[in-house]
Parts: sequence; structure tokens; C-alpha cells
Amino acid sequence: MEDRESTSAFDALFNFSAPDVPAEPVSTDSFFESLAAVGPEASAPAEQFSSRRAARNAETSRPRSGRAVEARAKTKAPRAARSSVVTRKLDRSELAALGASAGKISRENPIRVFFTMVAVAGMLAVFVLPAYSQIDPNASANGTTANAQRLTVSDASAPIDTSARDAFRATTSGDLAQMTANALRAQANAAYLASGARAMGDDYPWFAEPMDYQGGGLSPVGYYYRECVDFVAWRMNRDAGSYTAPFKWTWSTLTPYGGNGSQWKYNWQKHGWPVKQTPVVGAVAYVGGNHVAYVKRINGDGTVLIEEYNYIPGAYGQRTLKITDIDSFLYPPP
Repeated sequence: MEDRESTSAFDALFNFSAPDVPAEPVSTDSFFESLAAVGPEASAPAEQFSSRRAARNAETSRPRSGRAVEARAKTKAPRAARSSVVTRKLDRSELAALGASAGKISRENPIRVFFTMVAVAGMLAVFVLPAYSQIDPNASANGTTANAQRLTVSDASAPIDTSARDAFRATTSGDLAQMTANALRAQANAAYLASGARAMGDDYPWFAEPMDYQGGGLSPVGYYYRECVDFVAWRMNRDAGSYTAPFKWTWSTLTPYGGNGSQWKYNWQKHGWPVKQTPVVGAVAYVGGNHVAYVKRINGDGTVLIEEYNYIPGAYGQRTLKITDIDSFLYPPP
């Protein structure tokens, strides 16, 4: 009985029995009165032991009935105290005090909550929804419009004018070379007309063609344009009655052992054609120094009039030379 009253006093003081319902405050006087009612045995200090072994020996030496009674008293006392406290109801003043001590519950603005939810839903939609739609709602309408504006034209009724396009093309290196050659021809032709060569009796047909150092090529008789050997080969063909290609005398038939001016005498000797010291009209004047000319006329004073090309670079000319100044006369081939 004393244990129950002591336990009830402690439970009432520290509110151990009913944590959900506030207990009545217990004054200090009532607390000490409850302790006095328990008696001196309950408040006596616990027995002290010198070691743990001594405490266990003392515990085992106690009567078993006393320990069982004490244990039952300890287990029954809290139950009685809890039953007595739970059945107690709070009055109105205690409920009011309890409501005043509780904090005021804050309530969120419903409009603010709504917009917050909308914002969160929008953020989720950005990550969940696809970036673009696979279906174009206007596809059928656009297809109908495209078909309505389509026009088919046959090839026969739509001729293509290529004249404007064909008039333009890229300039190639060959085109540039041709343009350069044309400019050189124009320049040589102007110089030829100013020289009076035609009036003097020149009949060489390629007088305006670019020379070797100007990028020119070989003439139809096989020598470089406007050189002395090409002019003399032309005169051999003219005198033989060969004015156009295929010519009778070319490099391969006239000078097959070398076409330079210094090699003509050797070619005549290889052919077995006459090589003399006496000039005749139409003979080749082998003057030496890698140069040949054509005998135009024999003067009575021991001189001859010769026609030549490239004594003046690339140009027709005439000179009167002593017969003794000429190395040999190569008679026309038979």
C-alpha cells in the first residue's frame, strides 16, 4: 500500500502515467506528505557493498518470497496509478489553458498554394513532354495546296535556250596561249607591212607566225617559223611547184641528217646533190655561221643578191654579198 501511494505521487508529479492528457500540477507540500506516508523504510538508503561479488551474494541470500512480493508490488503499483490518472477528466479551465499554451496553427493562402502547384506542374511538363510533335495538323491542308499549285510542262513545249549559257566558259591555259599568239601575230603583221617586204618580192606565207622563242611551233615544211632554213625550204618547194601541203621538200626529205643551217652542206653531200663555188639563181647560199640564204640574182661585178629570213630577227631581208664571201652554193635538188 505504501509503495502504491509513493508511485502515484511520482507519477502525478512527473506526468508519467498519461502523456497525452495534461496532469494536474502537484505542489511540493503534497509531494513530501506522500513521502512521509510511505514510511521510513521506503526512504532508507540502500545497502552499500564493497564489491559486485558481495552485492550478488547478498542478493542471492535474501528470501525468495520477499523478492517476489517486492517485484509484484513494483509491477502492480504503476498499473493502479495509471488507472487512477486516466479516469480523471480535464475541466474547462484546464482545456482553455492548454489551448492558450499551444502555438497558433499557420494556414497557407489557398491562392498561393494553387499557383505553386501550377508552377511545379509546368516544370514537370518541360521534362516529360516531347520537344516537338510528330504530327503536323496542317499537313493535309499543305498537301492539298501544293497539289493545287502543281503544273506539269512537257519537254516539247519547254525548249531550253542554251545560247546565253554557251557564250560563257572558263579561260584555260590553251586559251591564254592562243590569245598571246594572236597578239604576236598582230604585232608581226604590222611590222611586216611597214617594212615593205612584200613589195621587195617576199612570198613567204608564214611571215606573221610566232617564232620558237615566242612559243611558236614548226611550219608545214618541218622547220621553225620565220627562221632562215624554213624560208629556204619554202623556196625549194615553190621552185619545184609545190605550194601547199603535202610539200615535196620537208625536213625529212631535204635535210634528214640535221636541219640546222650549219648542217645543210653535209646533207647535200649525203644526198649526192651538187655543191659548187659558182653561183646559180635558185641555189642555196651556204654562208657559214649556221645561216643559209636564197640566191635571187647574180650581178656582173662578182656579187650576188640574196634573200633571207632572220638575219634581222624574224624578218625578211635582202643583201648583196661578194661571191668570195660565200662558202658554197648548194644547187637545187633534182
